[in-house]
Amino acid sequence: MDGEPACDFVGCGEVGTIVSRLSPEGYLVATGKKAYSFREAYRRFHYCQKCHDNLMNGVWSRVRKPDDKSDGHVAPTAI
Repeated sequence: MDGEPACDFVGCGEVGTIVSRLSPEGYLVATGKKAYSFREAYRRFHYCQKCHDNLMNGVWSRVRKPDDKSDGHVAPTAI
């Protein structure tokens, strides 16, 4: 991989070509540290195309469920 970031999805090991703020669990993750801009306020993860597609499918499946709005997580479309 020579300096290229690995996919952050556990057990994958492919090159992480996509930068995302979605955690491997499918939630947006803030760092909790002071940041100078909105962009710096969120951790960034690297994913291969396959893992990123799987995460996005899971996110949109949860967002579409009308009865699953009490889990305490902000929908990715809210930010």
